[in-house]
Amino acid sequence: MSETRATAPVFPPGRYGRRRDGRRRLLVPVIFAVVVAVTAATLAVRLYQQYGNPHYDAQIVRWTGATETQITIDFTVRVPAGGAAACDLRARDYAGNQVGIRTVTVRAAAGGSTIEASEVVPTTAKAFVGEVLRCRAAA
Repeated sequence: MSETRATAPVFPPGRYGRRRDGRRRLLVPVIFAVVVAVTAATLAVRLYQQYGNPHYDAQIVRWTGATETQITIDFTVRVPAGGAAACDLRARDYAGNQVGIRTVTVRAAAGGSTIEASEVVPTTAKAFVGEVLRCRAAA
């Protein structure tokens, strides 16, 4: 009885370069995927912390009384019932430069979840627009 065995081809030495074994190296792609996942998660957490909690949503109503030294910003903030929010307000001039910034703490009435506030932001030049940059839970 003759046995047939599958044999690997034999190549002349030095002609085709170094031959690799059939195993793939998965360590590098796995490490790369873990690094990408950790980086994405860290970025998501930082952005969430930087731009605020969606439970503290603010809307500009209007800005009035723009003078060389101040602007009044009227805004509403939605907070969890009975909560308080720390909001960063900013004033900008016609060219878009920041001319004033202020952080204010506003509190909801008992049982309320929407706060209507009017705050004055001191400025270094005449303001053109007032903004609420972000609101977050008050400390």
